[in-house]
Amino acid sequence: MNGSNLIELAIALIILTGTIFGFLSSIGFIRLPDVYNRAHALSKSSTLGVLFVLLGTFLFFLFEEGYFSIKLFLGIFFVFLTSPVATHVICRSAYCSGVEMAEESVQDDLREIMEGQ
Repeated sequence: MNGSNLIELAIALIILTGTIFGFLSSIGFIRLPDVYNRAHALSKSSTLGVLFVLLGTFLFFLFEEGYFSIKLFLGIFFVFLTSPVATHVICRSAYCSGVEMAEESVQDDLREIMEGQ
């Protein structure tokens, strides 16, 4: 096995890892009980899934094609930066709108903060 095949295998494994994270994200979205738990599952695993797929694609173009893709690099940066922030804002607005938590939830850390406002 030469060096090019090892690089291709590593890139394929990175992209496969991203696909698995995306699949786990969809399972979490279907199975979890409320908007807060679903948002947590979607935020963590889909962000990692997209990042791994974009990283694998970035590495493919870098090592196999000899091309540094600034668009993929910026895509990785902005997904990593904006996805967790957007999820936080969505969950905060759902909480402020009065969306109920699941019955299984045992702790509400925002109640004290929101009652003080």
